[in-house]
Amino acid sequence: MAGTSEVIAQAAVLVAFPIAAAIIGSIVSVVRPPDRKTTSAVQHFAAGVVLAALAGEVLPDLRGEGSLIWAISGFILGTAVMLTLGAIGRRLEKKQETQAGLPLGLLVAVGIDLLLDGLLVGLGATLGSGQGLILTIALTIEILFIGLSVTAELTQKGLSRSRAVLTISGLGLATGIGALGGAAVLGGASRPALALVLAFGAAALLYLVVEELLTEAHQQAETTFLGAMFFLGFLTIYVLGAL
Repeated sequence: MAGTSEVIAQAAVLVAFPIAAAIIGSIVSVVRPPDRKTTSAVQHFAAGVVLAALAGEVLPDLRGEGSLIWAISGFILGTAVMLTLGAIGRRLEKKQETQAGLPLGLLVAVGIDLLLDGLLVGLGATLGSGQGLILTIALTIEILFIGLSVTAELTQKGLSRSRAVLTISGLGLATGIGALGGAAVLGGASRPALALVLAFGAAALLYLVVEELLTEAHQQAETTFLGAMFFLGFLTIYVLGAL
């Protein structure tokens, strides 16, 4: 495994892509907002990509660590954290519906989500260049969707287009904080600690696919094309991993 400084340097390079995706997604959202069908297609594709990264990169490395107790603990912790964040986000969003102004609850939830995504990028850098690249590609596509959807929601709440773009671009920096912090902590981590974080990341990615991307994607009437986008996303990451 590379030294901590090398891991941090690699994480810094990798995390530039999801940060750029947040900025690009927010700009596209205000310049040429995608229609509902296009958004659902992106969600299906992103879900397939993230699931492939989970199955092909995270889970094999987790099994390779051979620390079952730590893996179980990390998975339970990750599940508890994601379910709690989801519940808090729904409560804040429901409360915000009756209030005017900036949706602080939504922004806090998005900021935490991006911070955790950054942690997974840092984790990928710790695992190695191949795993780091695959995880980064998956998370970049997911964050691109966040930039598109959340910026659109902010403009619907009454924010100007420029302020919405700046808000999401600023939140995108949370990904960088998570990646560099994760790389610094995990660069010299023991095998049990790495198994704990890998399992936490597995739970977070699984929640992202099942409870966020696919749930929102299915708000649009399902078609053969949309279903195919999910499998195309999965196949894309599988091929990249094999290469």
